[in-house]
Amino acid sequence: MAKEKTLEDLFHDTLKDIYYAERKILKALPKMKRAAQSDELKAAFDKHHQETQGQIERLQQVFEIIGKRAQGKTCDAIEGIISEGEEIMDEFKDTAALDAGLISAAQAVEHYEITRYGTLKRWATELGLADAAKLLDATLQEESKTDGDLTKLADSSANDRAKARKAA
Repeated sequence: MAKEKTLEDLFHDTLKDIYYAERKILKALPKMKRAAQSDELKAAFDKHHQETQGQIERLQQVFEIIGKRAQGKTCDAIEGIISEGEEIMDEFKDTAALDAGLISAAQAVEHYEITRYGTLKRWATELGLADAAKLLDATLQEESKTDGDLTKLADSSANDRAKARKAA
């Protein structure tokens, strides 16, 4: 008979999922930075790259708290989101809409991360893992701020540039 799965098992499984996702995002951000046209968006990708390194370190601390080895598990969701971002880079290369597209791809990543970290924080609290919940909340706050910063960047410049039409 199969072992009964618990919230603790689900927490660990989801932790492995986001660990894989963060490492995948870390590899994708330099490519997104190279593709970006505006200096502001390049800087935003640089900042998020640095934050992601810290987020991976926090996840490693959470693994330590639960007495498990830091290990990823293939995250099909992030694979798909990153693939869509790569399509945008290919299809909108050298166009006025590229930065707006890159921002949308980055926000898809942020929204995925926000859902995962929100859930993990809630479960950590339920499981009595206060230190893990604090670490997860710190990352959740960073992800939410990054999403807001990307919205501001889209609203202040990228979306207007994307609307511009080239003269015939």
